[in-house]
Amino acid sequence: MAVISVRVPDELKEKMKKYDINWSEEIRRFIELKVREIDKEKLLDEIDSFLENLPELPKGKATKLVRDDRDSN
Repeated sequence: MAVISVRVPDELKEKMKKYDINWSEEIRRFIELKVREIDKEKLLDEIDSFLENLPELPKGKATKLVRDDRDSN
């Protein structure tokens, strides 16, 4: 596991000492959530970009394809 150091103002560090909280775990959890959020945003951007490059179907084409598929069964 890698080590990351975080600097906080002395005043904040004193306030943090008042609470029985595992600050390392809290920071780790925040970083994990933030990375997941950024990954999701990036993936959505890639999907949007992919969809923008797809050719557009003529109006009614999707409905026709669905009906044809239903009728073939």
